[in-house]
Amino acid sequence: MGSAIATRLLARGHELFAYDRDPAKIDALCAKGAMKAASASQAAQRSEFVILSLNSAAIVRAAVFGEEGVSTGARRNTVIIDMSSIDPIATRALAKDAADIGLPWLDCPLSGGAPKALLGKLTVMAGGERETFERAQTVMADLCENLTLMGPSGSGQTTKLINQVLCALNFVAVAEATRLAVDAGVDAQRIPAALQGGRADSAILQEFMGKMARHDYSPTGRIDNMVKDLDAVQSLARTTGTPMPMTALCMEIHKVLVSAGLGPADNAALMRFFDGPRG
Repeated sequence: MGSAIATRLLARGHELFAYDRDPAKIDALCAKGAMKAASASQAAQRSEFVILSLNSAAIVRAAVFGEEGVSTGARRNTVIIDMSSIDPIATRALAKDAADIGLPWLDCPLSGGAPKALLGKLTVMAGGERETFERAQTVMADLCENLTLMGPSGSGQTTKLINQVLCALNFVAVAEATRLAVDAGVDAQRIPAALQGGRADSAILQEFMGKMARHDYSPTGRIDNMVKDLDAVQSLARTTGTPMPMTALCMEIHKVLVSAGLGPADNAALMRFFDGPRG
């Protein structure tokens, strides 16, 4: 995701300082016009905005507050835009710690994946102060088609978890329906067009049923990332006392695929669960 976000910002003319622990990723961005930073601290020194795209709250904390982290180089009032998908409770703690040293924080988890990032058509749910949200428009307007401030810090991450519940359940439903269509002798690749505009229509139906029918697992997302997000959903639901039986079943299906070695596979590979021995 980080590479796609950075590529889009470069295409829109932003000056970009790039840092990643994988030198190959930095080199690829430098070939597109980014400037190499030796650390997160160095990347932040000359930046008005720092964008993070990382895989867990612990990694985000290390990147911001750890040795040579963002906080050791950023000037006061530098806006931290966290586009990671992480726990909302952890996000509130991160935002408070950043605010204590003069760094406004905006949680901006996204939906749309790398393809939409490259087109500047992401859907982003933000959490933070209104003033910080307005400042961030300078950058986010070039990344987003739909950007909504949902409330204070953590609200964006909570909304993203709700998004992931809807996506995960839809992925499983589309995979199951695809298997039924194939077994019943209907051309599943024609179903999205046939159902377009009806109540069963969805972006996931339109994008993924054809892929599933063709067993096209070219990567746009990862099953193990969905497991991470559903785990955060269940943690939040325990806190709120919210029953989520369908999400629990959906989580178990995803975990079966991860245990089968398909964690890095695309979400379309959920079809493999319904293929059984055939898969």
